[in-house]
Amino acid sequence: MSHTYVSGLVHCVFSTKLRRNLIAGERQAQLWSYLGGIARKNGLKAIAIGGTENHIHILLSLPATMPLAKALQLLKGGSSKWMNETGAEDFAWQEGYGAFTVGISQQTGTVAYINRQAEHHKKRNFEDEFLAILKKHGIEYDQKYVWG
Repeated sequence: MSHTYVSGLVHCVFSTKLRRNLIAGERQAQLWSYLGGIARKNGLKAIAIGGTENHIHILLSLPATMPLAKALQLLKGGSSKWMNETGAEDFAWQEGYGAFTVGISQQTGTVAYINRQAEHHKKRNFEDEFLAILKKHGIEYDQKYVWG
């Protein structure tokens, strides 16, 4: 076989540093769009982007040539720089991230979940949501290290 074919869907989740509310509602659409542009420029496909004032969810399709850590470095670094250059005060993302594989049969549900973040967070805060995602994926963690 002379070509490589990969279906690499990853649901990525990360928050602003200290989970501060630094992504104002009126800036969210601009930031989501900017992140989509970073993805396209680097050969990634951002299938869905959404979040709230203090965190973001991105469903990414990774090419075979792009390690996950590199993709997140490009997205977080580029968007943080842009936020600071366009008026956000001392904007920064948290140091780490969550990344969870998604099967193609789960894509539609994951996109809907990402698109409903504002509604979802009227009932559940980010901390509870993130811990629930870790548990759902069977990821062991020590809570004293989750939030830094």
